[in-house]
Amino acid sequence: MLRVGVPNKGTLSEPTTVMLREAGYRQRSDGRDLVLIDPDNGVEFFYLRPRDIATYVAEGQVEVGITGRDLLLDGGAPADELLPLDFGRATFRYAAEPGALASLDDLGGRRIATSYPGLVARDLAERGVTADIVRLDGAVETAIRLGVAEVVADVVSSGTTLRQAGLAIVGEPLLESEAVLVARRGATLSDGVDLLVRRLNGVIIARRYVMVEYDVRRESLDEACMITPGIESPTISPLQDDAWVAVRSMVPRREAHAIMDRLHALGARGVIVFDILACRL
Repeated sequence: MLRVGVPNKGTLSEPTTVMLREAGYRQRSDGRDLVLIDPDNGVEFFYLRPRDIATYVAEGQVEVGITGRDLLLDGGAPADELLPLDFGRATFRYAAEPGALASLDDLGGRRIATSYPGLVARDLAERGVTADIVRLDGAVETAIRLGVAEVVADVVSSGTTLRQAGLAIVGEPLLESEAVLVARRGATLSDGVDLLVRRLNGVIIARRYVMVEYDVRRESLDEACMITPGIESPTISPLQDDAWVAVRSMVPRREAHAIMDRLHALGARGVIVFDILACRL
């Protein structure tokens, strides 16, 4: 039976549960449950602390797990990213009081407070910079005001929390993070993992695309197909009126309304957009 580690709590927990359900796997209904068996799919889910998941995968009996890229790299466990999951996006940034740092070249000799010492140490080593890392658990925004550090390094979504603390973001992100599926480095993956990857990939694609259907006159069909080329090519079906055809095609979700506008301007009618629950390409 395939063993999968998933976040027990935190910002990744609920989106992970939703994605696994959309992929056809059973998930717990009681947040206090720490293990759930899905006998239909031959999977045993273990609900673990997100920071520990890469360790359980790399050194235990959990074959794959879902965690943040930031947590994977910070912990340094010998596990590798199999699939980015397109949710839980955040950036890892340095911040300081306005004017305290002209650029990241000024990090040398500074005290840097962070909950991610592994990430910071790795970045400093790549820059050839020596600095003091002050490890803190939880929020680090007040570390400068309370005199423990001169710089903070943290995962942020928009930077609002740092700005509210009177800090300014400095330089480019150290890391672009998101939820990822991870496996033990060098491990031979089972058929169950291959199936899980295909299913999760199907959910990701289904979230990025929608299905559009419309009727268009035959003389405008070539131009319509240029607007909605689909994955391979659109599906074209005849209508009772030989002057018209029906077209079905997958289009990017974020472009759906603009595509509908272009089709309508072309003379297409009955333009309808449908959600895709899952797909295989």
